Amino acid sequence: MPTPIRDFIVGKISGGRRAVETIDTHRTFADVILPPPTRAALDEALSLVRSHELIFTQWGLGERHSSGLGLAFNFAGPPGTGKTICAEAIATTLGKKLLSVRYAEMESMWAGETPKNVAAVFRMATEEGAVLFFDEADAIASRRTTGAVQAYSREANTVVNVLLKELESFNGVVIFATNLAVNFDPAFERRIRTHVLFEMPGVDEREQIWKVQFHPSKTPLADDVNFRVLAERYAVSGGDIKNAVLKAATMAASESGVDAGKKIHQSQLERAMDEVVSGKSVMQQSLFGEEESSENRLMHAVEAAELRWRKTAQAAIVLAGGAAILGLIGLIVAIIR
Repeated sequence: MPTPIRDFIVGKISGGRRAVETIDTHRTFADVILPPPTRAALDEALSLVRSHELIFTQWGLGERHSSGLGLAFNFAGPPGTGKTICAEAIATTLGKKLLSVRYAEMESMWAGETPKNVAAVFRMATEEGAVLFFDEADAIASRRTTGAVQAYSREANTVVNVLLKELESFNGVVIFATNLAVNFDPAFERRIRTHVLFEMPGVDEREQIWKVQFHPSKTPLADDVNFRVLAERYAVSGGDIKNAVLKAATMAASESGVDAGKKIHQSQLERAMDEVVSGKSVMQQSLFGEEESSENRLMHAVEAAELRWRKTAQAAIVLAGGAAILGLIGLIVAIIR
């Protein structure tokens, strides 16, 4: 890929976050604890990857089917259920790097630029032989519409069309992760080989998740810590458990006394988890104090994007108008002279 395009895509910064991050993978499936149905679906996805070369090269089906040779997987489920870790684990299994794409950081305010960015990301994955991972994929593969702001709808629809075209010609592994799979465009869904539902962990899985958060020999745990009680009391995701563990560790480290005598206690783990759960409930409230539906969240996101496009269009009109006025003034001055 030409250097300017790569520099723009990889180096573009929005709010301090890169649009595309190259990850040298090392995490495996041993690093994530999943419910049995989710693990079974992942095993099926891995079997597709392992048999890909046999089916399309040795068996010659790649010569009969020139498009749709890539493997596209959809990881759908609540936040913190292990989607990102599993994407990295698949790349590790294949011995490849992971190109992690944040579409919100890649989206451009200039018409026509975002579809080009999407195509460039696929070229990067092809050239580097990397697994492509789209986080929050419902933002890029949402249903095509005819909205009130036609120019915005046209741009969004173009992005989906480019994505579908790239998926047809991409001969690699691409993983989409989403919390809102219901928003996917139907044509996009048909190009997915396997849908993996990341369910919330059960009690047994949560107990194991609690255990693996701590270093087996270095983390000082008090004798009153009971992982089973924590697993039964809090029906949360693995990501929530991780956040609670770090909060509890901070509480323990902040206690008075010498460091050698400090330990993480059950009460601190429970208080930390209560704070995590409380924080999640705050984030789920709307301005009116009621839980916001996924339909409303989608509507608000569309409205915000349309407002952003209006402001950009208005700014362009103002600039064009200013240039026209300056040109007219120059013409008048020339005539007077």
